[in-house]
Amino acid sequence: MEEFLKQLMGKEIDIAFGTNATVRGEVFDVKDGLLYLRDEHERVAYAAINKITVVWEVKEPHIRPGFVG
Repeated sequence: MEEFLKQLMGKEIDIAFGTNATVRGEVFDVKDGLLYLRDEHERVAYAAINKITVVWEVKEPHIRPGFVG
């Protein structure tokens, strides 16, 4: 899994942990069993690779419904 995630370096992905938790971000590092993701607000998330169940490549930006102000 670690080698697969290294191939996605620089790409935006969604990852799932079981059925309830999903995280989106750009892969910027993979090492020592951790996946490092950067979100749209430049925050960094650290995900345990052995807990990831599904990985999706993001093809389009995340759209949030709501009013434009």
